[in-house]
Amino acid sequence: MDKDAFTGGVDPGGLWTKNDIRILICYILSSVDAPLSGEDISGILQGKALANYFETGDALAGLEGLGHIRSTQEGYVIEPTGREIAGSLDTGLPLTVRDKALEAAVSLLARARAERENRVETEDLENGCRVRCRISGGGGGDLMELGIYVPDRAQARVIEENFYKDPEGIYQLLLAALTGDKDFAREYLS
Repeated sequence: MDKDAFTGGVDPGGLWTKNDIRILICYILSSVDAPLSGEDISGILQGKALANYFETGDALAGLEGLGHIRSTQEGYVIEPTGREIAGSLDTGLPLTVRDKALEAAVSLLARARAERENRVETEDLENGCRVRCRISGGGGGDLMELGIYVPDRAQARVIEENFYKDPEGIYQLLLAALTGDKDFAREYLS
């Protein structure tokens, strides 16, 4: 098929047809089986240089207009016809494209879950910032709270970013350090 999509910002191996972009969106929504905002979908495709921002927006509008996806308060959800498209046409997309998009979508959902279940608060002090990282225990209380002083907001943002990447791992590492389980700490850090 000839290229019919605007390809600015799309890497070689990305999607250059409008139809492929629509199929990939259906594949992502069907695979994660969770609502994703238009911003999230666009971020996934742009972040992996798979499709252009404008083409992604156009594809979302087209899919919604045809009834293959539906917009809800939580984001876009897949409809039965969209699932059929994903199930029957996804093999027409390169495996690397599907893998990249799905990896990015799962990562996005994991980050959203980590932010929902855990908290990072930054307090500005006279000579720096205090960062408080909390891991929810699920029963209304905190499983762990860690406060750390850093000299500036830039370092506070780095701590927040890394905390949300793996709060459970940080908890396990801290617990291993406090209980003297050096083998686990070494294994986690390697």
